[in-house]
Amino acid sequence: MADLDSLRTRWSRALEGARDAGARADPAPYADNLLARWSEPQRRYHTVDHLAAVLDHIDVLEAHEKYADDVDLVRLAAWFHDAVYLPDRSENEERSARLAERALPEAGVSAAGTAEVARLVRLTVTHAPADDDPNGQVLCDADLAILAASPDAYAAYTAAVREEYVFVPPEAFREGRAAILRQLLELPRLFHTPYGTREWEGPARRNLESELSLLTG
Repeated sequence: MADLDSLRTRWSRALEGARDAGARADPAPYADNLLARWSEPQRRYHTVDHLAAVLDHIDVLEAHEKYADDVDLVRLAAWFHDAVYLPDRSENEERSARLAERALPEAGVSAAGTAEVARLVRLTVTHAPADDDPNGQVLCDADLAILAASPDAYAAYTAAVREEYVFVPPEAFREGRAAILRQLLELPRLFHTPYGTREWEGPARRNLESELSLLTG
């Protein structure tokens, strides 16, 4: 399980880097509220481990490319992007974005910064950032980087996703999951940053094709 104290520190650093100079709101209560959300019992994949992984992948992209316009806003968007998550609901991203719109001004983030974080959270509905949207490309690539994991880690990811959707009958789940995999494989590209395209595209497609074969074979 992810180190919660380390995550609190990462939250504080991102917030300090993103908010207005002179802001005095204590970062700790916001971190604790978000970590409680990410630790809810209905979660199996969208947990604090996923949050930590997305933050790690943002760090990888920043270290290799310094690609985002404002990486601290991207990190805040990572914290909020699945802060509201119920597997049987379709409006999780919208509700997560609205949570960011309420919390971040209180924490000292400007109206423009808050709007950018909320925009990025909403972008995770489609994971289709524009060519001139480096912030969106970094967040979407970091969120989807699990697709390029090692075969064992990818298998653990797919098992956790299935556990989150345990209420869906097996045949319906297989059909729905296969449809999602086909949609992903039909995309001209899964990743949008130069690093993601170079390092993650090939492994991700191999994992998706392997899973699809297992579901439909």
